[in-house]
Amino acid sequence: MAERKVMVGPRVRRMRLERGLTQKQMAEELGISTSYLNLIERNQRPVTVQLLLKLGQSYDIDLQRFAVDDEARVAALLKEVFGDPLFARSGVTHQDIQDMASASPVGGEAVFALFRSYRELVDNALNLAEGLSDTNKLGGPAALRLAGEEVQDFIQARGNYFPDLEDAAEQLWHDAKLDKEALYESLRAYLLSAHSIKVRVLPFDVMEDTLRRYDRHGRRVMLSEILSADARTYQLAYQIALLDRSELLDEIVESAALEGAETRRLLRIGLANYMAGAVLMPYGRFHEAVKALRYDIDLLAQRFGAGYEQVCNRLTNLQRPGDKGIPLFLVRMDCAGNVSRRLSANGFHFARFGGLCPRWGVHRAFRTPGETRTEFVQMPDGSTFFSVARLVSRPGGGHRVPAQQFVVAIGCEASHAGQMIYADGKLPADAESALKIGVNCRLCDRLECNRRAYPPLNRRLVIDENHLGLAPYFFT
Repeated sequence: MAERKVMVGPRVRRMRLERGLTQKQMAEELGISTSYLNLIERNQRPVTVQLLLKLGQSYDIDLQRFAVDDEARVAALLKEVFGDPLFARSGVTHQDIQDMASASPVGGEAVFALFRSYRELVDNALNLAEGLSDTNKLGGPAALRLAGEEVQDFIQARGNYFPDLEDAAEQLWHDAKLDKEALYESLRAYLLSAHSIKVRVLPFDVMEDTLRRYDRHGRRVMLSEILSADARTYQLAYQIALLDRSELLDEIVESAALEGAETRRLLRIGLANYMAGAVLMPYGRFHEAVKALRYDIDLLAQRFGAGYEQVCNRLTNLQRPGDKGIPLFLVRMDCAGNVSRRLSANGFHFARFGGLCPRWGVHRAFRTPGETRTEFVQMPDGSTFFSVARLVSRPGGGHRVPAQQFVVAIGCEASHAGQMIYADGKLPADAESALKIGVNCRLCDRLECNRRAYPPLNRRLVIDENHLGLAPYFFT
């Protein structure tokens, strides 16, 4: 078997400089020539696994420092940064981004943190100008909104993958002796045997606007009758996560070092939801099915007794080292264009606040209930993606409380589209002629767009009373 080789020259150089060593000194300690080390540091020669092990032994370092996954994660963050219209004329290429991530992952994360702060300042100023929020009112809607964004940032930074929660879900299957053919009843029995908690399904007129309630003193979990079968199972798994793994959830929350009680509580809820999804769809079995069914969401939902949106969320978790799925983005939007969830693991550009590009076909999914809409789209920086969108419904309360409807979309880089059944029959030319979209109107400087609702923030508006064009705004 051929020896695996890794290109990590900039990290070797940084490690050498941190220790105050010359190339000659390090080369002697490693038993290689100075010229060979020089070539390694310039990424003109790979580092063999044998040499990596010697580096670890000689300098007592964690070899995870050389993990390519970390580089890819930072590259995705930088791709988001330089995909902003602010850098439209910077000339930064994909290779430049890769080089920056490789040379200094810590520096790349610092650049992303700086950009995030800048973007929040711009968005807050815009909200204030439009009278949409008052960020000075602590604990108000703006504070909760920002708390949600902070939680999403943390989840994104972790690649939406939490190995400890995956292990906890697998351990629950073992301890509770769960039956995949009767998962709801198994979870219900476990709550009774392990926690002396009964589960009751109650009428809507009793529960009113509550879907799930845990009565700590009465030792019971109450579920509304309007919850679907998969939703009831999910809610029991969520409750078990809170009961069984409370300390683990607290540890992860503390490690996040988030400010504000609201933010920490939101993260705790998000982590419990993550574990619930891992219980319904155990990683190994789920990923094998994903590969076999080629990301067919409907079939996956039927096989695992889950909902469409639950499966989409779980697909974004497939980031286990050595057993990864396609890096996917996910977005959930209501009929007014409000985005309630966004996650990008592949460099897809989302605005921190505001809606989506009106040209993107996800909006048209509201007109075609039950149909899956697919298309290739291209961002202003030239990156091309394949998206899959579907209208989904959440339970309502009869005639007076209609069901909620959202469009849920997932997607991947165009190069991965062939792994998804939804791209069957589509040609490479489809990706080359992808629909040109932007982040949103405020952050997009495409001149040719006739769907634009607002001029871009970073361009000068041109007003000509003697000219009317298809595009509502002209700018330079």
